[in-house]
Amino acid sequence: MKVTGPSFESYLQWMDDVRRRATLDLETRSKQVFLDTKHYILRELTIRRYLKDAAVKKLQLGTGGNQLDGWLNTDFFPNDRRVAFLDATKKFPFEDQTFDYIFTEHQIEHITYPEGQFMLAECFRVLKSGGRIRIATPDLARLLSVYPKPEGMAQRYVEWITQKFIPEAPAPSPTFVVNCCMHLAGHRFVYDGPTLSEALSRVGFVGMERFEPSESRDPNLRGIDSHAVFTQDEDINRFESMIFEARRP
Repeated sequence: MKVTGPSFESYLQWMDDVRRRATLDLETRSKQVFLDTKHYILRELTIRRYLKDAAVKKLQLGTGGNQLDGWLNTDFFPNDRRVAFLDATKKFPFEDQTFDYIFTEHQIEHITYPEGQFMLAECFRVLKSGGRIRIATPDLARLLSVYPKPEGMAQRYVEWITQKFIPEAPAPSPTFVVNCCMHLAGHRFVYDGPTLSEALSRVGFVGMERFEPSESRDPNLRGIDSHAVFTQDEDINRFESMIFEARRP
């Protein structure tokens, strides 16, 4: 008998985590297994409730503080009971063609390129035919435009990053800024437009389009970005972020 659905996938991931905890000492392992079990039970309840009630099913990966109404909000580090745990580098706990929309913002750069390809393949798998994905992430081309002699908005970006994240820099410096942005907050792989578009195409997505923050042809994907709240500066957000949408045929 073929077993499918959130329960089975959650069980497999829970067992995988239990095995990985086996190297810990007994007390630490017991506490962690208890927390993991609680983690997956809460996720199971959240997922089941959402999929039962939502007419249009929308999945957000890497929610952070941007909880969206009407979406199943997930994160590797949930900071609220309403946000379900999800490790985007592992098989998603959903059946094929479950969702109408997927959104992820400044998340894919925190995993490696192969992990990103796996994540995009999972997104393709769980999207319905005609479903859309929206990805916001830093733009490597914009980042490299600050080096070696930034001008205009690039110079302002150098000054903003230095003030915000590089107190040890002797002065605003493109070299310091590029190094910071490549590794900031655990960045693992930073995309440019062609590379992200190709990554989407490789797993089967079509109709790639690039948009400015908060803009979309689809009202379900318009105005959902939150990175400007982090930057506190819309011009900085528009300089730093690139946003692609694509469709599952």
